[in-house]
Amino acid sequence: MSNLSGAIPAPRELTTEPRRSDKVFRGVVTAGGLSSLLILGLIAVFLSFRGFEVLRQEGLGFITHSDWSISTDDAGNVTDSHFGLGAMLVGTILCSLVAVVIAVPISVFTAIFLNFYAPNWMKKILVTVIDMMAAFPSILFGIWGFLVLMPSVEYWAKLINKYLGFIPIFELKPYIVTRSPFVAGVVLAIMIIPIITSVSREIFAQAPLDRIQAAYALGATRWAMIKAVVIPYGRSGVVGGAMLGLGRAMGETVAVFTVLNIVFQVNWHVL
Repeated sequence: MSNLSGAIPAPRELTTEPRRSDKVFRGVVTAGGLSSLLILGLIAVFLSFRGFEVLRQEGLGFITHSDWSISTDDAGNVTDSHFGLGAMLVGTILCSLVAVVIAVPISVFTAIFLNFYAPNWMKKILVTVIDMMAAFPSILFGIWGFLVLMPSVEYWAKLINKYLGFIPIFELKPYIVTRSPFVAGVVLAIMIIPIITSVSREIFAQAPLDRIQAAYALGATRWAMIKAVVIPYGRSGVVGGAMLGLGRAMGETVAVFTVLNIVFQVNWHVL
């Protein structure tokens, strides 16, 4: 009797032939995936080919120096030209880092509030608003930054300079305070908060229920449970959401162009 109860049935091989609709669906999905890879490959080849011409003419200085000048003769013909992305790269990285530093804490605490503190009616409203903000065009954020944020940013810039002015990047330059990487970083932070919040909220919602209940059973408060279970579980998701937000922040042009001056000079100052 014990031998019969301990016997494990051998796995059986499925011999059912796939239907024609399954084959068609698989073919369509495969074709779509291969088409996406082909398009991305062609884009990479095109950019590499055209970018190689620039590097061949300008050298690696195209990435490091910030000179951007064109010389012409009396007839208007171009006689000499120098182009460099150094200032643009520094400005992009600086504005993006400011945006991430501002957006990540706000997004994480917002996601925690939505999952563990907000009532259902409030959660539905806030989730809808956050999802709508993620779909707003960049020009709206740029106009808001130009009309609302720039006139009032001088106070905050002076406040930061008062306590952090000993750090070189926070040294205040009054003549560019309203058009500084700090202003652009705040605008970008508001743009990427919905993305990071949505990703963090989904990750926190998937925290293991048994661990949450175990923490409560051991007498943990809600905040202690969040620190011990939810945040460690969702740390990788928060990092992924931050990288998505950083990608959008580094790729934005319209909003940053609205609140920043075009200056071909490396500026390491945030304010």
